[in-house]
Amino acid sequence: MIVDLHNHTPLCNHATGTPIDYAKAAFNQGCKFYGFSDHAPMNFDQKYRMSFKDMDDYKEAIDILKAEFRDKMEILFGYEVDYLPGFIDDRVLNANVDYLIGSVHFLNGWGFDNPEFIGEYKNRDIDQIYIDYFNAIKEMAKFGKFDIVGHIDLIKVFNYKPKTDIRIIAKDALNEIKKSGMTVELNSAGLRKPVGQIYPGDEILKMMSQMGIDITLSSDAHSIEQVGQNMDKIIKKAKDFGYSEVAIYKNREKIMVKI
Repeated sequence: MIVDLHNHTPLCNHATGTPIDYAKAAFNQGCKFYGFSDHAPMNFDQKYRMSFKDMDDYKEAIDILKAEFRDKMEILFGYEVDYLPGFIDDRVLNANVDYLIGSVHFLNGWGFDNPEFIGEYKNRDIDQIYIDYFNAIKEMAKFGKFDIVGHIDLIKVFNYKPKTDIRIIAKDALNEIKKSGMTVELNSAGLRKPVGQIYPGDEILKMMSQMGIDITLSSDAHSIEQVGQNMDKIIKKAKDFGYSEVAIYKNREKIMVKI
């Protein structure tokens, strides 16, 4: 693997392993650009994210890794930020980072990708769930504060699929992403979820390719074993859909890297 920008640390309270072990695992797989983007603090769902007081420790830990791996592998620093209007904090948005990943994990407070709350799918119209989700992705792109779209079709995580063509549902969000200049990650985590698919699925990835939307690569590791997991599959998928380079970010500047 060459690039992997979406990875976590124990500070989020649902990942295991030390940052140094993640970095070593990535280096041993030939990674050139390895990014940490742990769940950013906010005053919502604190059980599954770092606290604001952890921010300095997080940055210090990654800065140490940057120095340790200098001239061997470039360590990049960011946050995965929940797009949740009313809870997005300027301390995160203004942090000194290489990049910010914007993700949607909540719809009106419902943590739709949390197995604890999977029963709610049976209480709602599946098409409306997808429409609401991609409207949130569209608004996140319009918000203009993030560099990368995290797991763009995460809503499929439990393999509930809409009756309406996903291309119709996702079209406006993709148009807004293109307009914003954001990058979309190919995220292998879906392969270890009930849906058993990469994020995004082929229909959306084909639209992205046709629209010229840039991509990056992510394993979304929450454990050492998940570092680089199935990265060969997402690189092949990227090439199958016509991509020959992926984005990395340094100090919020996009740089394209050949794959």
